[in-house]
Formats: sequence, structure tokens, C-alpha cells
Amino acid sequence: MNNLKEKLFNLIEKKESAMIDIRRHLHQHPELSFEETQTAEYIKSFYEGKDVKVTQPLEKEHAIIVEIKGGQEGRTIGLRADFDALPITEETDVPFKSQNEGVMHACGHDAHTAYLMGLADALIEIKEELPGTVKIIHQHAEEKPPGGAKALVESGALDDLDEVYGIHIVPVAGPEFIGYNKGPSFSGSSTFKLTINGLGGHAASPHKTHDALVAGTNFVNAIQTIVSRRIDPLDMGVVTIGAFEAPGGYNVIQDSVTIKGTARYLNPELEETMYQEIKKIADSVAVGFDIEYDLDYQFGYPVLYNHPEQTDKVAEILSNSKGDYFQQLVEIPQVTGSEDFAYYLQKIPGSFYIVGSKPEGVTEPYMNHHPKFDVNEDCLQVAAKSLGEITLNRLEK
Repeated sequence: MNNLKEKLFNLIEKKESAMIDIRRHLHQHPELSFEETQTAEYIKSFYEGKDVKVTQPLEKEHAIIVEIKGGQEGRTIGLRADFDALPITEETDVPFKSQNEGVMHACGHDAHTAYLMGLADALIEIKEELPGTVKIIHQHAEEKPPGGAKALVESGALDDLDEVYGIHIVPVAGPEFIGYNKGPSFSGSSTFKLTINGLGGHAASPHKTHDALVAGTNFVNAIQTIVSRRIDPLDMGVVTIGAFEAPGGYNVIQDSVTIKGTARYLNPELEETMYQEIKKIADSVAVGFDIEYDLDYQFGYPVLYNHPEQTDKVAEILSNSKGDYFQQLVEIPQVTGSEDFAYYLQKIPGSFYIVGSKPEGVTEPYMNHHPKFDVNEDCLQVAAKSLGEITLNRLEK
């Protein structure tokens, strides 16, 4: 296995400039979730003429699966990277800045796709020596629930996987850093939109109105008690209001307001609890302020559960390479962000870990989803090599 690992690493190193070019091209041409038509065509064209099977299992969506069948019988390992972008206007000064106004790869999915394409290309070159099959999963729409992973899992296209692995780049440290955790690792999340409908009127006569804005502010204040008073203090829970839309004038009491927010949790049982408590508070506000409401509540991504056996193996495999192409391997705390990779792990054993991507010379980096988010492209090598050696090891199990 060491000889095959060395051969794979040499190929990955030779493909570094190609991976950087891919990442920059994707960064310059970002597309939103479920709209990634040109990105999918670009990825498919990369595999044209290569000895692989390329399929798009979802008729109206853009996911691509590339099957690399080894020369020997063995297990089947899935490797996933997402390729959608965010509705953010880019504020960086890079020469390959987004050409699509209001759309940006502000989460690193361009880098995810680039390192996985580079790794896939290297694996294709040594496929006859692989003891099994690798399925490269180029996934669409991670950023927008219901996400792309759910439909892929439900399609049956991944039913033959023995294990599945993925990476997210995060600028918490430089590319010398790899972080992993096991069990409930990334939070589940749901989103909601509450529309409060009251009776507007003149600001001088509030007694003749049912003030939707006052009702809304009471709702915002009350839902903070869900975490502080309705959830076990040992369970992680977060309720955040992201938007309070109440346009109006100085002397007008509004008919309606719209409130948007999210609920997050690391205990899967809290998914339903959060919904019930938010609805209960909306009901009480309706009674207390004599208003009506509409609650659009969307259950989002489940809690991401890293399987302990596979995660321990990841840590064991990577510990043998610490000091080589990366320097730090750290078991990190649970993460309050969400990931639709959770859907794969509900059905398939595997693990999801992070690679540092903090730009060189930066003390306080801009985090994922910021308009000035940037990537240290050295992370492409670390991601490709780490996922590559995990793949070789797990194929041989």
C-alpha cells in the first residue's frame, strides 16, 4: 500500500497547478444552488475520454457521479464534494473574481470540487492497481434546503457504497491543520418564516389597531426562552432571527411584518421540539395581540453523525502522515454549522472532516459565507492527499 500511496501522492503533486486552475475557473463562474448548469457541464467535460463511467442520476438536478472501477475486486468507497455557490456579492480583489453579479463561491465549494477532480484524475491513472471501486460524487445544491444530498441518497445511486467520506475547508487555521470529530458533529438545522397579520392604522390611534410590529417584537424576545428555559442545558440549541421585515413610515402602524430565522441543535430529538416550541409561542402571541399568523417552517438538514469506527480509522490513517504534508491533527469540538453530508451518513458509514484554509499572512481571516472570504490554495494538496490515503486504506479493509 505504501508504494501505491507514494505513486498517488506524486500524481497529486503533479496536478497541483491544474487543481488551482480549476478552482479559479469555478470561482470566476459561480452558480446558485439548483442552477448549476454550466458548472455541471464543466465537470462532465473534465472526464470526457477518461476510462470511467459518468452518470447524472437525478433527471432535473445537476449531480454527477464518476465511477472509477479498480483492476481488482473489492469494496466501494464514495468521495463527495459540493459545487454550488451563494447569493453574495464578492468583495475580494483577486484577479479571478466572480463574473456573476451577486453570486460568489463564499464557502469554498470551488476548492472542494477542484481537489476532488484532481484526486479523481490521479486515481484514474492508477485504477488498475485499486482493490475496489471509488465513486466520485460531485454534488449540487448543498447551500439550499432540501439540498442535493437527500435526493442522491433517495435515488439509490449510492446503495452500493460501503463507506463515504468528505471534507470542508475552513479558515480556522492554515492548510497545515486537519480537524475531525465523531458522533453528533455538525448541528441539524431548520428554517422558518413567520408572517404576522394585524390591523394597521394611524400612529395617533393605536387603540384602533392590532399592531403587527409590536406582536413581532414580542415573538422575537419570547423565542429566546426556548433555549434558556425549554431545553436541557447540556443540549446545544440555537435560535437566531436573521430578518425582521417591517417597512413603513413614522406615523403608520403596519398591517403585517415578516420574521425569518433558523433553529439549530445537536440532539436529533430537538428537531421536533424546536418546531413545537416556536409554534406555541406564535400561538400565544396571536392570542395576546389579537393578530393572525402564517408559519412556514422547513425542517432542514439533520444532525451530521460521524460514525465512530470510521472516524477513528481516519484519525489513525492520518496520524501516520502527520508531519509530512500537514502538521496538526486535532480532535475538534462539535460544530454548530450544518451540512447536508449528514444525509449520506444517515445511511452509509463514514466521516466528514475539515482542512484548514486560512490565507497566508492573515491574522483574522474572513470566515465562510463572508463577501471577503478567500482560500489558501495549498489546502487543495492537503485535502486531495488526505482523502486519497483514506481511500486507499479503506478499499483494502
